[in-house]
Amino acid sequence: MTRQPLFAVQDLRVAFARDGEYFEAVRGIGFHVDHGEVLGIVGESGSGKSVGVLAALGLQAKTARVRGSARFQGRELIGMPRHELRQLRGSRIAMIFQDPLSSLNPVMTVGAQIAETILLHNPAVSKKQAMDRAIALLELVAIPQPDRRVAQFPHEFSGGMRQRVMIAMAVANDPDLLIADEPTTALDVTVQAQIMDVLADLQKRLNLGLILITHDLGVLAGHADRVAVVYSGEVVEEAGVDDLFKRPSHPYTRGLIASIPNMLVEKERLFSIDGAPPPLGKLPGGCAFHPRCPQAQAICSETAPVLETFGDHGVACHFGRSA
Repeated sequence: MTRQPLFAVQDLRVAFARDGEYFEAVRGIGFHVDHGEVLGIVGESGSGKSVGVLAALGLQAKTARVRGSARFQGRELIGMPRHELRQLRGSRIAMIFQDPLSSLNPVMTVGAQIAETILLHNPAVSKKQAMDRAIALLELVAIPQPDRRVAQFPHEFSGGMRQRVMIAMAVANDPDLLIADEPTTALDVTVQAQIMDVLADLQKRLNLGLILITHDLGVLAGHADRVAVVYSGEVVEEAGVDDLFKRPSHPYTRGLIASIPNMLVEKERLFSIDGAPPPLGKLPGGCAFHPRCPQAQAICSETAPVLETFGDHGVACHFGRSA
């Protein structure tokens, strides 16, 4: 009997209404993550990577229409009653949102916010126990003097420290799945590395399934086990992280990798992908990437490619096998 993945998304579609008509921002993405595995989801801003994951958890906008499947430990989340979803979110499934400053309540101490997360899902726990747990969690994410910092407010923390607080809050109830949406945004390079090290340590220590959503392939290089590359609401390539960097098959993936600065090459001109992703409701015919693709041929503008798997490497490109 084949073991089911911890979290599996299949043919997920998210559409938004505009002038009485629905336009798909997420067009049939699919991915899965297992216990103890790190999946990276990468793509440019506006590619649909965050919208798709949020919709799978029932966090889509009220104007959105969601179809497809998102199964957590075998339970279907799409269409699940809201009170059942709320029981899962914050307990079995946790998320670290992009901006820790706007995600934290400015008029509550960080300790009170972490304790609130614990008490919400564990009513039998006392307030003192929850606060003791908050101090232990701050220590877990390497915040110095946690017994003192627990009584401070978010504005008294640096950006990196606020992100650590968000990580502590996310793992407060020992989740099985942790989703980190752009966890290193607006942080300097040194702090980025520290945050990724904290996440990696917690993921291994707690055997979490971890989904890292980012626009930066470089962030995933040393941390992800597998990577799904998303463009215009579709997964265009998926492979093990080493395989993806050694033999990227989709022109978009190759462009993303080429865009990573190489500090070993002097006077290197930084590569950029020409053009911009198509706006919502104005997708080109055929492959959505073909107007920006330097290798596009006639078939690319006529027929949309499907994701085909060669071994453990999947690619949605008419020329993926020979790439």
